[in-house]
Amino acid sequence: MTDQRTLELLLNDINTAQQLVDLLEQEFVALGERDLNQLQALLAQKQPALHMLEQNRSERSKLLLSGNLSADLAGLQTLASTSALGEKILASSSQLNELLEQCQAANLRNGRLIRSNQTSVNSMLNIIRGSNTPSLYDKTGSAAGASTQRPFSQA
Repeated sequence: MTDQRTLELLLNDINTAQQLVDLLEQEFVALGERDLNQLQALLAQKQPALHMLEQNRSERSKLLLSGNLSADLAGLQTLASTSALGEKILASSSQLNELLEQCQAANLRNGRLIRSNQTSVNSMLNIIRGSNTPSLYDKTGSAAGASTQRPFSQA
């Protein structure tokens, strides 16, 4: 029975992880368009998916531990070696790992885009505020620092 439930949890997680990959792709588009409403909607959908993945991972670990197996890949392989569902369990585990790696890569990519957007916005705000302005060149070609700060109204 442990093997059947483990397989069910893996299959559920595959569906959830695929949904998460899709949400992360949508998030990338929304980040590029700076669509805050869409980003909030996606966040509201991502959190339950992440919670479900964590909940199922925990249950799989408990199932393996209750069968005196380690709660890792070695334990799963041991369970699969003694089960008629062994091949399906290992294939599902492999597929889930691939999807989770895709999620991680997409999440890192989205994080880089967020940091890039933050840098752009901060740079624009600094220019508007008159602080940290880039060096300009004077009529002799020398760098002329902008030592005077302009009021916000004159930016």
